[in-house]
Amino acid sequence: MSPAPSVRAVLLDEDRLILFRRTVPGQPLYWSAPGGHVEPEDSSLEHTLHRELLEELGATVGAVTPLTTLTCPRPGGVKTQHVYGCRLVSMDPALRCGPEFDDPGRGLYEVVRLPLAAEEISAINLVPPELAAYLTGAVTRLHDLIPAG
Repeated sequence: MSPAPSVRAVLLDEDRLILFRRTVPGQPLYWSAPGGHVEPEDSSLEHTLHRELLEELGATVGAVTPLTTLTCPRPGGVKTQHVYGCRLVSMDPALRCGPEFDDPGRGLYEVVRLPLAAEEISAINLVPPELAAYLTGAVTRLHDLIPAG
């Protein structure tokens, strides 16, 4: 059985990409894009994205744009990740909630704003690697692919 599908946000704040710098006990440092698994109560992939952004960042975004669908081979099956582009409207860290923040064993989710440049993306351990490869190739087009407002 393949893992549940998930969504990821290519979330822009002006000329910066919002990511998590993940420090997890016993694991090497890595970065990830906001997002998460589709839950049974989610009415659509876009609903999942908005829910995850609110939970993980306390963020609201404008229109979302489908960018790509990644197939990520993993032990136990292929993980499908639907990647959407969006622009930050507001963010209130006081609204962050969910299991990520209830269990200290899950590590830290430090919000970082990375300059939107291929060399910046390739310099970090962004997971999944399929997303890193996509972003490195598409970084110069992201402003055109993700409409403002």
